[in-house]
Amino acid sequence: MKMPSTINYEPGDVVLVGFPFTNLKTTKQRPAVIVNSSQYRDYRPDLILIAVTSQIRDPLTFGEYLLADWKAAGLLKPSVLKPLIATVEQRIVLRKLGTLSSRDKKAVSELLQLVLDF
Repeated sequence: MKMPSTINYEPGDVVLVGFPFTNLKTTKQRPAVIVNSSQYRDYRPDLILIAVTSQIRDPLTFGEYLLADWKAAGLLKPSVLKPLIATVEQRIVLRKLGTLSSRDKKAVSELLQLVLDF
């Protein structure tokens, strides 16, 4: 059965959301990138996200990626994707910030392949 979505978020959209910590007890308001497919969106009422942070370590650690076009993505400062993935209800998205560039979308796809290896 096809599920109606409240907003048609697209893969690569950057949203502001209460992102869960890995202990699932607390959340932190942060940007995140939608990584689920459009087909998934058409059938599920939730979103699959990857975390974004402005806390940049030098050097980056495994699974991190420095966004090349962070301003175009609606972010306020240089930011890194972290290999933290969560599935959340669409209703907890506070707002859309922007969209990743095609270059950054490609890097996210490669990053997910590296981290998940599935």
